[in-house]
Amino acid sequence: MAETHRQDLANPHATDGTRTLTTDADRVSLKQLLTEIVDHYGFEILYAYLNINCFNTNPSIESSVKFLKKTDWARAKVEAFYLYQFKSLPRASAEQFELPPRDRIIPRDQQPGAPAELSLEDAERLREKRARKAAAHDRDGGRPRAPNRQAATDNADPWAKWRK
Repeated sequence: MAETHRQDLANPHATDGTRTLTTDADRVSLKQLLTEIVDHYGFEILYAYLNINCFNTNPSIESSVKFLKKTDWARAKVEAFYLYQFKSLPRASAEQFELPPRDRIIPRDQQPGAPAELSLEDAERLREKRARKAAAHDRDGGRPRAPNRQAATDNADPWAKWRK
């Protein structure tokens, strides 16, 4: 199995057909990444989609970078937004999804696309959907809902419906 080398999105000269958001030599800095998405979407859209308070309360590039450098979960959220909304790359495989966004390998044939069209109305619908899922999760005590078992108790033979 060939060793996988990590290459930067901005570096199109990879020889092994893979790249990541960053390498040690040539990196997309957090400040550059944030500047790109703020210039395109603005702080209001970022707050609406990511729900990270540094985009809502006195937002600036400098203060946001400072917060994101200290907060791994928020940084991962912003980096994933950059890859999958702003760069419109296909979603990562299950194996790659386990890695932080900066370490995910992007096949060379997957080129960045146009940034996704986002609106505050879509963000509100997404927020409502997340709230419903969270409420269902809380209501069920964090467990997936079990199927209705009433039918099984009414019928002594669980295979009866397949024998008909």
